[in-house]
Amino acid sequence: MLKAISSGQDDPDTLVSLAKGRLQSKRVELKQALRGLTGPHQRLLIQSLLRQLDFLANEVTSLDREIADRMVSCEEAINRIDTIPGVGRRTAEELLAEIGPDMSHFPNAAHLASWARICPGNNESAGKRKSSHIGQGNRWLRSALVEAARATAHTKNNYLSAQYHRLAARRGSNRATIALAHTILVIIYYMLVRGTSFHELGGNYFDDRNEQAAIKRAVKRIEQLGYKVTLELAAS
Repeated sequence: MLKAISSGQDDPDTLVSLAKGRLQSKRVELKQALRGLTGPHQRLLIQSLLRQLDFLANEVTSLDREIADRMVSCEEAINRIDTIPGVGRRTAEELLAEIGPDMSHFPNAAHLASWARICPGNNESAGKRKSSHIGQGNRWLRSALVEAARATAHTKNNYLSAQYHRLAARRGSNRATIALAHTILVIIYYMLVRGTSFHELGGNYFDDRNEQAAIKRAVKRIEQLGYKVTLELAAS
């Protein structure tokens, strides 16, 4: 659409027909927005911006090829990390670039998490919760882990997403994100050490592990809404 505008096309109906993605559901609003003056000055600027976008897209493609060439030796590890929900290939490449594929440098998973400064603390004394700042560490590794954790939190019906929502309800989204980032890093450590892929425990893992606690929480929430709950086993 922008290329058509920069080429001199100013008919709203023609431009609306070029809409893609979510813009297709907003054709009426888009048509109204396209009624206006687009002169030589605006077209010149649009052409300049489009050239910059093309340049950046080519640079990204070139760098992607270079990264892929340099990560050939880590291809198997990348594919295994990519099986973790919410962790894509790009994130797997970023993580391996920072920690490396050889986990023998770290005595255990806790040592790796401590080195990465991604250890959620629990600093509490006499019932008072104090600051538990975990430090900066490697900001590139931390950024990749937090991004992966946020993506994982938005997935559904899996163990990691269930862990995030369980923690977020009690500790808030930020602390839950750090805790999930820590879990992902620990999982990656053991996957690389053992040469395995991600093993999904299921979205109901926590409820199945402690069924009575899950029932008690559900009953309490319903009673808080003013209802009386009677439990009865379903017929098998």
